[in-house]
Amino acid sequence: MSTSGTRTIIELAGVRKTYATGAAAVEALRGIDVRIEEGEYVAIIGPSGSGKSTLMHILGCLDVPTEGTYELAGRDVSDLAEAELAHIRNREIGFVFQQFNLLPDMTALRNVALPLAYAGVYGAEREERARHALDRVGLSDRADHRPGELSGGQQQRVAVARALVTEPSMILADEPTGNLDSVSSADVLALFRELHDAGRTIVLITHENDVAAEADRVLTIRDGRITERAADDAATKAKVGTL
Repeated sequence: MSTSGTRTIIELAGVRKTYATGAAAVEALRGIDVRIEEGEYVAIIGPSGSGKSTLMHILGCLDVPTEGTYELAGRDVSDLAEAELAHIRNREIGFVFQQFNLLPDMTALRNVALPLAYAGVYGAEREERARHALDRVGLSDRADHRPGELSGGQQQRVAVARALVTEPSMILADEPTGNLDSVSSADVLALFRELHDAGRTIVLITHENDVAAEADRVLTIRDGRITERAADDAATKAKVGTL
């Protein structure tokens, strides 16, 4: 735990991930040590093949390390059963994906309410919390619209509302602007900044320097290893378009 008075949300120590491919073994992560405190806004940036997708899967409890430990909000999740991991994914982590992953036949309200159904929240409370989450992302007037009736930026805001509805320990966003135009991307990043300013912990996975520069800390992953650079350095690199 941190000695600064804040709570440590993420702590990885010596995390390695090895995949067997026939007779060969591919080491995707090579000893990752990362600590993220409550209320931080952290970007993890890396090119294709760097290991960032593997790291995202471990952070999101979608996979487990081959070696090392991962503590989420003080709980070691490395050896938990699948049912326990599913519970953590539903309650402790709010996911935002590049593809939105909204159900096309459901309204925005029902899409946002879906995690609450899995959490055992029903009736008026479920609807009230889903409406409140939509209001937080500025889409209360689109509650009855289906995804096909919304712009890409609006669909991503619905996805953010869905991530928020269970009041998770952190928001884990995987390439959240990857399918958006520049205007919609700016809107979604502004929303993440608002959520962070309100105290939300945000971890953003990206390959784009200008997106990473929106965070307060930037971790670079390359060849399965992490280095850290200052956010102002990331902003400078974003302006010149280099890694």
